[in-house]
Amino acid sequence: MIETHSNKGALDYFRWAFIFTAIGLLLGAWVGWQSTGTISGTATVFFICSVLAVLEISLSFDNAIVNANKLKEMRPEWQHRFLTWGIIIAVFGMRIVFPLLIVVIAANIGPIEAIILASVRPEEYARIMHEAHLPIAAFGGTFLMMVGLSYFFNQEKDVHWIAWIERKMARFATVKGIEIAFVLSLILGFSTLLDAEQANVFVYAGVYGLLTFLLVEVVGGLLDASQQTMSAAARGGFGAFLYLEVLDASFSFDGVIGAFALTQNLFIIAIGLGIGAMYVRSMTIMLVDKGTLSAYRYLEHGAFYAILILSVVMYCQTLVHIPEVITGLGGAGLIGLSLWSSIRYNRRHAQAEDARQDTRERLHAEA
Repeated sequence: MIETHSNKGALDYFRWAFIFTAIGLLLGAWVGWQSTGTISGTATVFFICSVLAVLEISLSFDNAIVNANKLKEMRPEWQHRFLTWGIIIAVFGMRIVFPLLIVVIAANIGPIEAIILASVRPEEYARIMHEAHLPIAAFGGTFLMMVGLSYFFNQEKDVHWIAWIERKMARFATVKGIEIAFVLSLILGFSTLLDAEQANVFVYAGVYGLLTFLLVEVVGGLLDASQQTMSAAARGGFGAFLYLEVLDASFSFDGVIGAFALTQNLFIIAIGLGIGAMYVRSMTIMLVDKGTLSAYRYLEHGAFYAILILSVVMYCQTLVHIPEVITGLGGAGLIGLSLWSSIRYNRRHAQAEDARQDTRERLHAEA
């Protein structure tokens, strides 16, 4: 487990995020000055970087909760590797390399040409990114949907927030492959709402998303499940690390694509989303270090409901445009409700425990 620091305040966990924010915003202002040469243009880029950071935080708060849930089961060395290498992959891999890779594949050009395209012809770069949105939404939506459904279709799950739904899902978990059948049915259903060419792309991308989830599960199971056959370094390690990296990539799809609604400059997008990713990392560490998920029993439920909502939104975005602010507020709202429900439960539980203690003391006194 990550070393606990019970005396640390909440702001202490965000020290590096604050430092990264200051550096990132200064860098964003420099990019704004270099690209516009005016104070107003510099201020605009500075503002866009700030908005992108807030957007990334709001879209990825549920990601931090899911990361914390997985991290608490990992070996200490792999926790450290995820929180160091993982953030490098998250910031530079998903926020810089991933958009470039999309353009490299979609436009059939080399990486250097893609960087030049992003620098010199940002309008063309943004057009290629938007044209690639359909397969990205199908792939990422499918992967996230499987993540969410796998949490609820679990016969060992005995803590339920929205009980009338979750009890039924836990009961149906005994039916093998039910979540896979549900997702495949949804993929086929959405494909009927698209034209023939788009439907073909949607189905293929959705199936690849499903296969990626299953592959990650298989690799994770092979590496982490058997303590008798795996080495100490692999147990609770690489499989979970791989799962979290693919999960973070899926969460990043929507934010990276949506960022082009604010700016077409790859470097401004990387700065803004990178700042947000640092806050997600800080939140993840705080949640694990302080045992927040154990203290608030429904917080995980809210995060996984938010994941399911996000997956459906990504599917729907292949048909209509849904502003990212709605997605972010929706996820934050669900997590907020689950937190409020957890606090209410804790209060009722504490009051009931106090009442039982009073009864025991009274009976003891009477005896």
